[in-house]
Amino acid sequence: MDDLPPPDEHDDDALPEARGERIAKWLARAGIASRRDAEKLIAEGRVKIAGKPVTTPATFVTENDAITVDNKPVAQPQRTRLFRYHKPDGLVTTHRDPEGRPTVFDKLPPGLPRVVSIGRLDLTSEGLLLLTNDGALARRLELPANGWLRRYRVRVFGHPHPDDLAALAQGITIDGVHYASISAEMDAKQGDNAWLTMGLQEGKNREIRRVLAHLGFRVSRLIRLAYGPFQLGSLPKGAVEEVNAKVLREQLGVAAPKRGHP
Repeated sequence: MDDLPPPDEHDDDALPEARGERIAKWLARAGIASRRDAEKLIAEGRVKIAGKPVTTPATFVTENDAITVDNKPVAQPQRTRLFRYHKPDGLVTTHRDPEGRPTVFDKLPPGLPRVVSIGRLDLTSEGLLLLTNDGALARRLELPANGWLRRYRVRVFGHPHPDDLAALAQGITIDGVHYASISAEMDAKQGDNAWLTMGLQEGKNREIRRVLAHLGFRVSRLIRLAYGPFQLGSLPKGAVEEVNAKVLREQLGVAAPKRGHP
């Protein structure tokens, strides 16, 4: 399930353009990392301007600054791009895994720009994962305030009672953690298993697995079918497909690229 970071503590969207842009946001737009992870890179001394370490994420930069991360030049942010990816199970949604497990980013097809994920899927979860080269956009689309429905197909061992599933629409508190309204319906029974369709808007860490475990059912397969207006559809497992500029403009308000820009 999605594991979302806490909200950013600042936002410089309304600052005068003449002052440039805070470097953490600039790095996010360049697809290096989310804004919060960019702040960690800065704190570790890995970000430099003209060869000098950046000491605060509040530093302003302009397109004329020479910025490096780990002594490697960072290109100017490109136009915003968004991709649908059919994540197989067995991959972690992180750029580096301390346990050495294969990551989503290790297995992406060649030719993509550097991208970050919008939300996450667990190691054993499958299905739609949105990727973007714009870390600031990723953070915006992860926020629960968007109210975007995330829809899943779930296989469990056992047969949940329809009344227990319907009750999840009222929300549920488990071990002091409150989970908001969840839609859940039985689709089919297959022997000792059942397939459910579930929808939620918060996307707390391992939400579906924890809620169903509380009801006494173990999830054996979890597939994300949709994230807001974006659908998994017939995208093959392991494949990536770019969302076209018209859809970005209509769904996200992202401006179309200027002629001649990448």
